[in-house]
Amino acid sequence: MPSPNSERLIEELRLPKPRNSAGRNVPVAIGMGVLLGALVIGSLLLGPVAWYVLVAVAAAAATWEVAQRLRESDWMLPRPVLILGGQAMIWLSWPMGVSGIAVGLLATLMALLVSRLFLYGANEAPRNWLRDVGVGCLVIMWIPLCLAFAASLAHMPTPGDVNPVWVIVTFMLCVVANDVGGYVAGVFFGKHPMAPAVSPKKSWEGFAGSVAFGSAVGAASAVLLLDAPWWFGMVLGMVLVVAATLGDLVESQFKRDLGIKDMSDLIPAHGGLMDRLDGMLPAAAMAWMMLTIFGL
Repeated sequence: MPSPNSERLIEELRLPKPRNSAGRNVPVAIGMGVLLGALVIGSLLLGPVAWYVLVAVAAAAATWEVAQRLRESDWMLPRPVLILGGQAMIWLSWPMGVSGIAVGLLATLMALLVSRLFLYGANEAPRNWLRDVGVGCLVIMWIPLCLAFAASLAHMPTPGDVNPVWVIVTFMLCVVANDVGGYVAGVFFGKHPMAPAVSPKKSWEGFAGSVAFGSAVGAASAVLLLDAPWWFGMVLGMVLVVAATLGDLVESQFKRDLGIKDMSDLIPAHGGLMDRLDGMLPAAAMAWMMLTIFGL
């Protein structure tokens, strides 16, 4: 018979039990995650054109998804303007870089102002014009603008023979590390809510796990993929974790304001496309900014 002391020792050596529920079908979520990852990897292997096509399709689908949800809550947005304007920002970034993004953004904003002003015709006064234009500007800056910078990563200047594809891979790995680190730490150790009024399940322990794993993956990716100093990768990983976390919180509040749980049911066990892109959107813009400021 084992002694009480040995039983206590065995109990202490056991793996910690989860403190919180995962909140979704984990096997299905992992399977869909692998499928989405394979789609991204396939586009990178095919070259910059395939990457741009993937980003452009994601921008159009995510913009339509958000605009549809807003229309269901009586927000009237001209979806063709938002979608076509987003495509202009993304594709103009190929030949013109940041100038192309700026031209596309300004043209889209002007088209939004005019099209929403005359949504009901020239003989009927617009209703809730200021409100709808404001949220339309948010959607433009939130989705296609950030994804235009994600597309531009395919043309980032790199030293020596470093393939720009590795820049995109580094950005994606850091965002995935944010999700994985935060998920594991949050499920097993999450105790102190970060912003309970916005996202009750997000904890400071989960955020710590995201920072730890994200910075480690960033440092390893910088050395192994980008031929850059480890400290740059660590800083990049931390910045992308913060950006992705803020993206999660923004989308959580957006859905809370609309009274919905998911943006749609497009992706099983994940929700809508925006429920997968929420953290990647600001992280993509921050990745471009960090790589531009510090260079490689």
